[in-house]
Parts: sequence; structure tokens; C-alpha cells
Amino acid sequence: MILPLLILVPLIGGVLAWLMNSWDPKLPRWVSLLTVTADFLLTLVLWIIHAGRITLSARAGWLDETDLIWVPQIGISFHLAMDSLSLILVTLTSFLGIMAVLSSWTEIRERSGFFHLNLMAALAGIIGVFLALDLFLFYFFWELMLVPMYLLIAIWGHENRLYASIKFFIFTQLSGLLMLAAILGLYFIHGRNTGTYSFDYTQLLGTSLSSSTSIWLMLGFLIAFAVKLPVVLFHSWLPDAHTEAPTAGSIVLAGLLLKTGAYGLLRFVIPLFPDAALSFAPIAMVLAVAGILYGAVMAFAQTDFKRLIAYTSVSHMGFVLLGVFAWNTLALQGAVMQIVCHGISTGALFMLAGAIQERIHTRELSRMGGLWSMVPRMGATLLFFALASLGLPGMGNFIAEFLVLIGAYKTNITVTVFATTGLVFATVYSLWMVQVSFFGAKKGDQMMPDFSLREMAVMSVMMISLLFLGLYPQPFLNTAAGSLENLQRSVIEKKAPANEQAIQAGLPGDTGGKP
Repeated sequence: MILPLLILVPLIGGVLAWLMNSWDPKLPRWVSLLTVTADFLLTLVLWIIHAGRITLSARAGWLDETDLIWVPQIGISFHLAMDSLSLILVTLTSFLGIMAVLSSWTEIRERSGFFHLNLMAALAGIIGVFLALDLFLFYFFWELMLVPMYLLIAIWGHENRLYASIKFFIFTQLSGLLMLAAILGLYFIHGRNTGTYSFDYTQLLGTSLSSSTSIWLMLGFLIAFAVKLPVVLFHSWLPDAHTEAPTAGSIVLAGLLLKTGAYGLLRFVIPLFPDAALSFAPIAMVLAVAGILYGAVMAFAQTDFKRLIAYTSVSHMGFVLLGVFAWNTLALQGAVMQIVCHGISTGALFMLAGAIQERIHTRELSRMGGLWSMVPRMGATLLFFALASLGLPGMGNFIAEFLVLIGAYKTNITVTVFATTGLVFATVYSLWMVQVSFFGAKKGDQMMPDFSLREMAVMSVMMISLLFLGLYPQPFLNTAAGSLENLQRSVIEKKAPANEQAIQAGLPGDTGGKP
């Protein structure tokens, strides 16, 4: 029952934090910290228990699984399962959850208990998304993420928080309803074909669909995940939500919520609809390159620190989309590593932006400048994560983007060449961000304290994580390999033998090139 515990612990901790607020406003943050730390320790227990199986081929099955009858009359079960991909993402969730609590340690002064209730509920929903194998249960957790994130932005956000929160709600809710329609369509078609009505992912994998039906159902899933990722054309909610969200909200949004979209593409879109995904792959890869370049150019044009970082997320997540639809081992491993490294580096950048705003009460780059002399520790930290963001060799982001580009090169050379130019743009906006905010002439006579010991400890852990992934990535790649091979195998087994030549050419199913 360790998988249900991973979801229940943050929910229970959030309720306790809310109740503790009436005794002492400082207690909720301690309760939340202990809660997410307990969840992190539970994931470490899973790593230890399954250490011998994680790097094996995924034919060995799920690392852990809970399958309980829920509503048998209509085929709904409480089915949770974890493979190496889920384990990586749940670990990332609890890790960034700790960072989110620590980043809001002094920022949240009003309604602290309710804030931590919503933060814990959002984390529980995200973990549920990464574990759910019943599509009804998956949709339940998908929507569970929405309400607490809406409240975090609407109540504790900044100047235009109501506009940003409503925009976020509309985009995610409408796209989620499209996914629900697609889930129901798949459910009824599978029931009509087999006589068994079930929302179970493992049963729905083998559903026989006509080409037109497959495309329409895939689009229902794809749009929901594209909004969360976000893909260009569906991204406009993201800069507003990031800009107005409190620091912890921005960390959860950038580090985790966007990753649920990437996970959905990996786990559901291509395995459930391989033929439709194959036909859509060229469009998806073009959208990925458009996102990489558009996000980079828009980042350079921003004057708001948090809005700049938000557009970098649009750019970096384009590499994830490119890697997913290249669908070979190198590209997929690069996409998973980008999910993790982007979560850490961009989460750290939002923590820096929040720390600066808390000290000088502005996010405008034009009102910064010359800060390095006052806060050298903060400046050095910003420089480190800016270099990580632009893909400096030796850091995990470089390995991730390099693997994606090598894998994509096997599938589409032209798209890969254009995507590579995004690295040049990333260098420009990352270094410009550091130059404008921390160097140059000092603006005004404001004074600000440097990072405290708590803040430096948090940043140091995130720095070490990126350096480890950049200097010694093989253990991570070995861990991800099992579940990625299983996803590729499930697609190959579902496709007709007549399509095997197309499979080996690119999407989906090439298992060559394993590092």
C-alpha cells in the first residue's frame, strides 16, 4: 500500500497544516515540510526495495502496483502502478515539494494554513497523475491539480492574480474536458469491441480503432497535454500564471505541472494511438521547434523577471515535445532528463526571482542593476542556473538537450538543425538576464540582504543535483531505460506487421542507440 500512501500523506499533511494555523501561524510550514519530507523518504524506500529491478528490462513488470475494485459496475478501479519513469517523476515531485515549502518560508504571512493545504493538495494530485493506470482515476487526479493551483494563484498571487488564475482555469479545464470526452470514447469503443467495459490502461492498450477515430481520440488527449506542456498555440496562460503566482506556485507550475503534460504524451498518447501519432509526428516536431525559437525570442523581449523565466519554459519544453515524437531511445532518454533538469533549474530561477521580489518589491529588470556588489551569493547562484538553463556542458540540461537533438537527427534532420539554433538564443537571453539584473549601473539606493543560510542550503542541493546529472548521467539513463523500452515495446506489439518498416524508421518503437 505504499503507492496510496504517497498520495494520502500530502493530503493528510495539508489538512493538519490547515488545522494547526489556529494555534500558531508558523506551524503549517513545519507540518508541510515534514509531510513532503516523509513522501520523499517513501520514494527513497521504493528506490532501495527495487534497486535490483530498476535497471532491468521492463519486461519484469511494474516495480509496485495497487489494484483495488472501486466501481465494478462500470469498470472503474483504484489502479496505481509505478515503473522507473513514474518513480523518477514522483521523486522529482517530492523533491521540488520540499523546495517549494522552503521557498515560501517567509513569503506567506496571511492564511498560511490554507496556503499549505492547497500546496499539499496540488502535490497529491500530481503524484496521482504519475501513478494512476485507470483512466477515470487519472482524470480525477488531473482535475485535482487544477483547483488548488487556481487558489494558490488567485489568493496569494500578485497584482493581476485574478486575471491570471481565471485564464489558467479556463485553459486547463476546457482542455481537460476534451480529454474526458476522448477517454469516454475509448471506453465505449473498447466495450463494444470486446464486451468488457473498462477504464484500465492495460486493457485499453489493445483497442482496435479506425484511422479517423484514432486521430480524433488522440487529439482529445493531445490537446489536454499540449496545454499543460505547454505547446505553442496553447501556451498563452503560462506567462500570466507564472508572473502572478507566489514563488511556491511558480515552482510547482514550472517544475511539476508542466511535466504532467509530458508524462501524458509518453504514457498515453503514443502507446494508445500509435498510428495517429505517427501521422501527427511531423506537425508535432514543427510545433516543438516553433516553441523552442518563439519562447527564446519572447524571453529576450521581456522586462519582467518572472515573465522572462516563464517564456524560457516554453522554449525548453519544446525539446521535450521534440524528443517524445522522435520516439527513439536517445531522444526519449533526453526528453526524460530534460523533464527533470528543467524542473530543477527553472524552479531555482523562480526561487531567485521570488527572493529578489521579496527584498526589493519589484520584478522589473529596469529597476535592477548593480546587485552583485550587494548580494554576491545570490548573483553567483543566478549565474550558475542561467548557465545551466543555456545548456552549459557539465550540467544536466546539456546532456538532456544533446540527447534529444541526436535522437531527433535520426528522424528529421531539418527540424533538428532549426532546433539547434534554439541553443544560441538560450545563451543570449540567459546571459542578458544576468547582465541586466546583477551587473551594470546600480539603480537607486535600495539595499537588500544576501541569501540566508537556509536559502543557500536549498540552492546548493539543487546545484549539486544538476552537476551530478551532467557529470555522471549514466545511472539516470539506466533507470529510465527500462520503462522507456517497455513503452516502445507496447507500441511495436500493437502496430500491424505491415507498419514495422515505418516503426524502425522513427516513430514509434526504435530501440536502437541505447547509450
